[in-house]
Amino acid sequence: MAETRTGAITHTLAHTIELLRSQGIRMTPQRIAIVEQIMTMPGYVVPLRVIEQVQARIPGVSASTVYRTLERLEELGVLAHVHLEHGVGYHHVTGARHAHLTCTACGKEQEVSQALLRRLGQSVQREHDFRPDFSHHPISGLCATCRAAPAVPVGNGTGASVS
Repeated sequence: MAETRTGAITHTLAHTIELLRSQGIRMTPQRIAIVEQIMTMPGYVVPLRVIEQVQARIPGVSASTVYRTLERLEELGVLAHVHLEHGVGYHHVTGARHAHLTCTACGKEQEVSQALLRRLGQSVQREHDFRPDFSHHPISGLCATCRAAPAVPVGNGTGASVS
């Protein structure tokens, strides 16, 4: 069963559907399919991916319904938006503070441990008198696999490569 955690609240699919109903939202078969897709997606919830996957199951589901559902789930604390390399996405809210590493070449995502985030945050605060918020943006870079791959030529005609 799909679930995410917010503090002591566990957001199961059934709980999320009831939460939306309690807000006066009509739970049509299309909207239930949208919520089901959102709640079972691993990693970031990317709106275009939700739209594609739901429309593959139920043709005719409107993109605006998907976006409205995502916005409502964010308002209810089930999801939080993040700024990704290619636009806005969402992640399931959990009680634990966390951040993600995202490879800019292949899109692979990894969750950063709370201990490492705590140490990094303390270091930034100590050295810059600044308290970072790692939850709003993923930390971008290259994963080990992409770093080990042969250099990819840049299309500027100079023969320069990206490593």
